[in-house]
Amino acid sequence: MDPGLYVVATPIGNLADLSQRAVEVLREADLVAAEDTRHSRRLLDAHGIDSALVAYHEHSAGRDLARIEQCLAAGGSVALISDAGTPLISDPGYRLVRRVQDRGCAVRPVPGACAAVAALSVSGLPTDRFLFEGFLPAKAQAREKRLAELAGQTCTLVFYEAPHRLRDCLDAMLSAFGGEREAVLAREITKAFETVRRASLRELVQFVAADDNQCRGELVLLVAPAPRGAQGEIDAATRKWLLRLAQELPARRAAAVVAECSGLRRNLLYDFLLTQKQE
Repeated sequence: MDPGLYVVATPIGNLADLSQRAVEVLREADLVAAEDTRHSRRLLDAHGIDSALVAYHEHSAGRDLARIEQCLAAGGSVALISDAGTPLISDPGYRLVRRVQDRGCAVRPVPGACAAVAALSVSGLPTDRFLFEGFLPAKAQAREKRLAELAGQTCTLVFYEAPHRLRDCLDAMLSAFGGEREAVLAREITKAFETVRRASLRELVQFVAADDNQCRGELVLLVAPAPRGAQGEIDAATRKWLLRLAQELPARRAAAVVAECSGLRRNLLYDFLLTQKQE
């Protein structure tokens, strides 16, 4: 096995999804650097792999990093894995990759499962262009601000979310993107209780509210591109002011005032108000 750092994708659920090449690399590596050594030991044991494990994560002690670097400096091989999926996706492992590259060591990918790509592939949403946003901010105000910034994106949006924040996240998306925007909840991909649900954001909010089980497990949320020339071009803050102004003025006048201040088309704003009135 050639020396260097191997970035190895592991299964996101079904243990059979570990590739044959990944098994060989993990078996032959001098050292396996894992996000959680106890979790990863179960994976290695399932495939009859007894390679040495060392912890490597955001809060790793200096001695763990030193052990990895010493192995590479001696011409050894290190396999980097995360708890599930492809390392470095929504985790800080890129710092190790940069450090190793800067020292002249080879870094090689061993591709495999990635929850974001797996969810996108079965979502039924456009896949020619997408934006992977990872985890949204945990605090409500920061989350709402970020979603408002994304409201007009004309590509599919892909998010990770923690189960205990799913309801709050969907409510914030409903406010930022509008109830008719199509979205997908992909949960527990490749596991026993896999769920892929495509519906409007309004329907998804109702679906999750009616079933507590949807707030369990590993989650990916996907949102359809904003329709060109439609509500998706109006960010959350503008919608808020428009709706408030429409309480004091006729809809057409309110749309004209906001259009002058925001630069958005008056007809776009007026159509939005009509839609809200119908709802």
